[in-house]
Order: sequence, then structure tokens, then C-alpha cells
Amino acid sequence: MKSKIVNYVRQLLILNSALLTLFASCSIEKQIAKSAKADVLDAKALQTAHVGISIFDPATNKYLYNYQGDKYFVPASNTKIPTCYAAMKYLGDSLVGLRYGYSTSFANDNVIVIQPTGDPTFLHEDFKAQPAFDFLKNNKPAISWGFLDTIWRDEKWGSGWTWNDYEATYMAERSSMPIFGNVVNIKLKKAADRFLDSSLRRPRYNVFKTQSRFFDSLINSDLSIEANSFYFNGETVASENLYGRFDRQLDRNEFSIKESANIFSQVNIPFVANGSETAKWIIADSLNISFRHLQQSRTKNQFNAGFRQGVRVDDWHIIHSQPTDSLLKPMMHRSDNFFAEQSLLMVSNEKLGVMNDAKIIDTILKTDFKDLPQKPRWVDGSGLSRYNLFTPQDFVAILNKMKNEFGMERIKVIFPTGGEGTISSYYKTESGFIFGKTGTLSGVVAFSGFLYTKKGKLLIFSTLVNNHQASATDVRKAMEKFLVGVRNRY
Repeated sequence: MKSKIVNYVRQLLILNSALLTLFASCSIEKQIAKSAKADVLDAKALQTAHVGISIFDPATNKYLYNYQGDKYFVPASNTKIPTCYAAMKYLGDSLVGLRYGYSTSFANDNVIVIQPTGDPTFLHEDFKAQPAFDFLKNNKPAISWGFLDTIWRDEKWGSGWTWNDYEATYMAERSSMPIFGNVVNIKLKKAADRFLDSSLRRPRYNVFKTQSRFFDSLINSDLSIEANSFYFNGETVASENLYGRFDRQLDRNEFSIKESANIFSQVNIPFVANGSETAKWIIADSLNISFRHLQQSRTKNQFNAGFRQGVRVDDWHIIHSQPTDSLLKPMMHRSDNFFAEQSLLMVSNEKLGVMNDAKIIDTILKTDFKDLPQKPRWVDGSGLSRYNLFTPQDFVAILNKMKNEFGMERIKVIFPTGGEGTISSYYKTESGFIFGKTGTLSGVVAFSGFLYTKKGKLLIFSTLVNNHQASATDVRKAMEKFLVGVRNRY
């Protein structure tokens, strides 16, 4: 009898504990729903907007709150989250900066064939170490160079991009051989630093300076004339007082100066990459070498064109450029569109052998993301396209996969926390406790990531707002108030 009473009491205690846990859970969910309504849904900045919010507890594998979590939204730069996942999984510890091989059948053994890999860090100002360029520079004595680009199977801009923004730095063209981030930096030279260009028939001064002689000659070719001035709109203008701005032709690297209310100092403008052609010209001009363009023949490893005999490469070698996370960190911190696009193309190259975002996206959706709650429409690597459609639950699922497969310590390095990157003005008191990715387009504000509560719980969240008519700042502040409340209460 005593044993039965003890067991009965034990069962009552277990039942009581379970009921308390259930009531506490229900209470938490109700409190989150209440604060979501007060801080977000009823906020003046969001009353006419479409809003989706998902808060997920990975420890219990349960959603604490779902408001239109299964509905589709334009995610803007939250699209970089699946791109980041793919790069973390498939690009290894270090980026493949260049592939090269030596000819085994051409009469001269010094022929070196190189193949681009889409690495956006090549001669990029953010990366001081340049192993791929050092390889090219150190092998200048080679008699012949072959350039093989059979991997590029895409367009310079993504599907649904606003092409008329082509002069904006966030619209730098995609390519198989990026160089300088596919952006030319034009600076006004000081008079003391200018020099006569003796290669021209009549003496001229280089008034403007770029990263390479190739663009120096393009930009200064029609400018003129004296050490401290040039001919502009029918009159001679002192270059230090130039009220002007640079324009570039849509489909070619032709630059011109137009009148402006501001004195010119410097500007960054994306250039026309022409696949890998512009990069080849810049490298060849910088190193005083020449490339012969090769094409795949019907025979495996055999390449024709540019040589009297075919060139055969049996063994390809790899030059690693940068640690992969040194690319992903600025991609996520400053929401770098070019790094995101090239990262996805590099994944495509490593996994499929060609660079094509549609093919690699289709592959990842059928493999890694086959179990997402809702199948997204994913069309580019950066989120520039309004064709992208994801649900908050999709982002929660992807973020949970990242946590499980790569660990939070790696994620904390790649994702910005409060007071950093694109959230430098937000979540400052939550630095070290919130890690997330923003997204912004006209009428779109998104923020998804990880949140550690005051009680030490790790939550995964996704907040997507579309079609708002307020300022993005007001929308972000409303969402910040809500998420900080979640952290403080739970």
C-alpha cells in the first residue's frame, strides 16, 4: 500500500510539472503575441504593411510565435542567408582563387593555361594578400599563356535586377574573372603627381588616376592639356575646381564628365566586365604579357585556338586565395551584393563545374533545402531581385540548419551583432546576444537571425515586412522594440 501511495504521489508531481511547463509555455506564447501586436502590428509605421514574424525555440523544436510565418515575402538581402549557407558548406576553408595547368603536348613546355574561378577577392582593396596575382607575376618569363573560360554560363546581371542602376556600386557586374571588385575607382590627381603620357602623339597630362594603367588610358584619353586644367564644356577648367561627375555608357567602358553641383574628388563606377575579357586586358597590361583564348575541343583536356597545335592539360593545380569566412564576414556585415553573387557562382563552379546561379539554386533546393517548410522562389545570390520570395519559416529552417551544421561560434564571426555592420545603429545594448542579417529595398525591411534571451535561451527569428509606406528607420525601430522585449522577458 505504501509503495502504491509513493508511486501515486510521484505521478502527481510529474503531471503537475508537465502542466506548469505547458502553462508557462502558453503564457510565453501569449505574451509574445501581445507584444508583437503592441510593438509591431499596431505600430503606426506598419499599420498598412504586410508583416511576417516567426520566433522558434530550437531546444524544444517549437515555434513560440507565428504571424503569417508561412506566407511569402520579398526578402531583399535576407536572400544572402541561403547564399551564405551554400558558401559555408561548399567553398571549404579557403577560396579557390585560380586553377592552372602546364601544357604537355605543345612544343614549348613553358605554356601555362589558367582558368578563372569567380573569386571576387582578386586584386580587391579589402584583401592585401594576393596569391593568384603573385603567381601570375612570378611566372612572367613563361613564353606563352593560355586563358580557358569554359565555365561562364550566366548573365552579367541577375534576373529581375534594376538595370538602369548600372552605374551604382551595388550593381557591379558578375563575371568569371572579377578584378578590383569589377569597379573602377577614379580619383583626381594632385598637380604634383601628374605626368606626361609619352605614348600619345601630343603631350597630355593624366588628370585622373585609377587602379590600373588600362583604365588610366581610357579615362584620360580625351582629357587634356595642361598640368592643372583641361578642356570641359567649351572652356578651360582648373581641375581642382571641377564641378562634375563621371558617367559610363551602358554597354561599354566609355566614360564622360557631366556637369554637377559638387566639386569632383573621386568616384567608384562598375565597369563592363565582358565576361572575363576586361580582366584579361587589365592583367596583360599590368604584367606586360599576352593571353591566348582557348576553347574546349572534342578530346578530353585538349584545348584549341591561339596555338598552331592544340594545348593539352592533364593536371590542374589550385591556388587558394583567402580564408572563406574572410569573404563571408563582409558579405554579411555590410551586405555586399557583389561578394554574395560571386560566392553563389563559385559554389556553382565547385559543385557543378559551371557558373550559373539558376542551376546551382535548383540543385540546392532539391538537396540541402528540399525539406524547407515552403518552397521558396530563389533567383539570385544577393537579394537585389524582387523575384525572390521566401517565408519567415523558410529562413528559420535555414538558420537552424546553419546552427546545426556549422555551429554558433562560426556564425557569430560571420553575422553582425548589435552595433556592427548594417545594424550599427540598432541593438547596441544587445551586442553579443543578437546576430542577424538585414534586408532593405523600397517598401521592404527584413531582419532574421539568432537571439539569446536573458535566461540564456537561444531563439531563431525571422521578421519580414513588405509594402510599408513609412521610413525604413521607423520600421526597424518598431521591430527592435519587439525583439528586445522578447530577449528581456524570456
